[in-house]
Amino acid sequence: MKKLPLALGTGVLSLALVLTGCSDASAPTGENTASSDTSSTATANDADEMFVTMMIPHHQQAIEMADIVLAKDGLDPAVAELAQQIKDAQGPEMELMLGWLDDWGVEYDPDGMGGMDHGSMDDSGDGMMSEEDMASLEEANATQASRIFLEQMIVHHDGAVDMARTALEDGQNQEVLDLAQQVIDDQTAEIATMQDLLNEL
Repeated sequence: MKKLPLALGTGVLSLALVLTGCSDASAPTGENTASSDTSSTATANDADEMFVTMMIPHHQQAIEMADIVLAKDGLDPAVAELAQQIKDAQGPEMELMLGWLDDWGVEYDPDGMGGMDHGSMDDSGDGMMSEEDMASLEEANATQASRIFLEQMIVHHDGAVDMARTALEDGQNQEVLDLAQQVIDDQTAEIATMQDLLNEL
């Protein structure tokens, strides 16, 4: 697979061979075995790895945004509830994805991902907030922060949904595909909730 670390290729191959041995001890070796292994849910392709390595910092920033707004005194209770819901959901998902990378033998570089240049709001296409966007949320009072948080998180969620749809089209790992569908379902519902909350502010 192009642009994948050597560790990923050898890790997937080793795991695939173990799984083949466990499932059918009489399976022949050679090209036929290698071909059947590619369908294993334990394997990950470029799209799976791309989705996971991009979604981890995406979740991390969402949690940071939730922490910032939850620290505001006098925050709208509905906004606070939503922020906590996002934090509670995305924390475990982030840990799950880090575990997958470890299983695949892929080293995650948080500094490398965090160093990506993101434009203001949705300019970059992935929904990530810029440093200026994060600063505006940090500096806002509770009333301002409620609106800023909702507006920013809608853009953030839109980016995640787009990434998840790409993963569903191009990925092959069943666990990754399941998570991508969950991201679409959960975050689309949260976008609708946030739009309603914005209309009420």
